[in-house]
Amino acid sequence: VQLQASGGGLVQAGGSLRLSCVVSGIYVRNYALLWYRQAPGNQRDMVATITQSGFTTYADSVKGRFTISRDDPNNTMYLQMNNLKPEDTGVYYCKPYGDRWSNYWGQGTLVTVSS
Repeated sequence: VQLQASGGGLVQAGGSLRLSCVVSGIYVRNYALLWYRQAPGNQRDMVATITQSGFTTYADSVKGRFTISRDDPNNTMYLQMNNLKPEDTGVYYCKPYGDRWSNYWGQGTLVTVSS
């Protein structure tokens, strides 16, 4: 499986970004999908998940600001990030849910939020 995340960049606090992730090698319709974030010096933490049926969950720190979505026909997932804060800075990774994909992370996309 290949995970191609994009859409990161430098943005001021309060701004927005939309991350995309194109998945190849599997059909994403068969999996729940997740976004993770790794802040500098920290471990990777789950930010958002979406099930095959579209049920979503979020880390408390991003609730009400981030929205995860999926486009199964195009094997793509998204993360809309609004009202960004400096603590949202980090590398964002996408992946399908499951132990089988535990070592598949892709290159991620860097988000930097300036204060």
